[in-house]
Amino acid sequence: MILVTGGTGFLGRHLVLGLLKAGEQVRILARGADPGLSEAGAQLITGGVLDPEALAEATAGVREIYHLAGQVSRDPAHARLLHQVHVEGTRALLEAAHAAGARRVVVASSSGTVAVSRDPGALLDEEAPEPLELLARWPYYLSKRYQERAALELGGRLGLEVVIANPSLLLGPGDLRLSSSQDVLRVLHGDLPVIPPGGLSFVDVRDVAAFLPTLMAQGRPGARYLLGGANMPLQRFFERVAHIAEVPPPRLRLPGPAVVWGARALDRVGRWTGRRPAVDPVSAEMSACYWYLDDSRARTELGWESRDPYHTLADTVSDLRQRGLA
Repeated sequence: MILVTGGTGFLGRHLVLGLLKAGEQVRILARGADPGLSEAGAQLITGGVLDPEALAEATAGVREIYHLAGQVSRDPAHARLLHQVHVEGTRALLEAAHAAGARRVVVASSSGTVAVSRDPGALLDEEAPEPLELLARWPYYLSKRYQERAALELGGRLGLEVVIANPSLLLGPGDLRLSSSQDVLRVLHGDLPVIPPGGLSFVDVRDVAAFLPTLMAQGRPGARYLLGGANMPLQRFFERVAHIAEVPPPRLRLPGPAVVWGARALDRVGRWTGRRPAVDPVSAEMSACYWYLDDSRARTELGWESRDPYHTLADTVSDLRQRGLA
């Protein structure tokens, strides 16, 4: 039996369906139901990683665990919640896994815990210094970095083999909660007022889901593996999305400080008027940075491969339109 926490999420759903197709018995720990996954053969345990009873039930008889459960938010007010879910929840899961006799856990984190810089020439790998000055400004990424530390430290003490997966921005079909595809949707709607100055890395969710079993089987315990598909300036990214969708791209380009200052000003106005600005200050700060990564470790050690990024963007746009969102 294999356990997938967060199995109803964007990455989790692709992983669960792939495991079931491969003939595996899969149990999901999730806060809500997913009739499609249940019909496909997955066993669902309703609950979260902070629920001891749900954890005990979910980990019983399990040898391998994919820990994908998490909370996505850029709101600084959610810092405590993010820490609880990512750090305290991971500790609780590993303790339950150890008690149940599990042997190996793959923890899904983010490339943003290491591969982010203000330097447009930086191409960062797993051994890059922690960008704590930047992470301290963004509670989501800070909590994910502390999640990694907690998983590796506690796993070592308990004798669990822990491997960390660090994918970049996940795109592709099936983002039902729009946890990753919001900026693509903004381009389709014409709601992106300016082109930010930074750069991003993105990867196809299907490639990551298909590779996680390789990490489970062959990843080095205690190691982190960056997983990317393309490093790209934001201007090129938005222009490619617009070209694929046959919509006008954003035209106005501003330097990073102007984008951040403008977002802060609009946020203050929004608080006075009750209208939400198109770009929040945290997102503006993040868009002024460069999230380029070097995934040579995964490619060299484990044969990681990613598909043509054009196909990922095209499938993302097509999926959003088929669902009536654009």
